[in-house]
This record gives sequence, structure tokens and C-alpha cells, in this order.
Amino acid sequence: MEPTKELLDDIYREKVVRARSTPAEEKFLAGPRLFEFACWMTIEGIRNQNPGASEEDVRRILAERLALRERMETQN
Repeated sequence: MEPTKELLDDIYREKVVRARSTPAEEKFLAGPRLFEFACWMTIEGIRNQNPGASEEDVRRILAERLALRERMETQN
């Protein structure tokens, strides 16, 4: 069963209202929190892909992936 346009519009409106009522401090901190969460998820993925990797290896691989993302962004 697909959501109706009305339901999707209601969900969108709720998100907009919530975003508008979010204090500026929370909005400011959202970016770093999201980045920290993304790094944590990436680290867990690296550990899963490299079960014997040391903490130093995991951090090095994370740094390599972040550098790759940066290079890809600057090329576009």
C-alpha cells in the first residue's frame, strides 16, 4: 500500500514545523553530531570488513575514506 499524497504532505509539514521550532543552538550542533554519527557507522563498517584490524588501522582506513570523499567532492 503506497502512502497517499495527503499523508506525504502531512509528514513534510510536520518536519518543517519541527525544523522551524528547533532552537538555533540545536541546529548549529546538528552538523557535527551527524558527522560524528557517520564516522561511527563507518568505523563499525571498517571493523566488520577488517576483523583483525588494530584501532590504529581502523583510524587510518577512516582517514583514507574521508580523504577520498574530499577528493571526490572537489572533482565535482
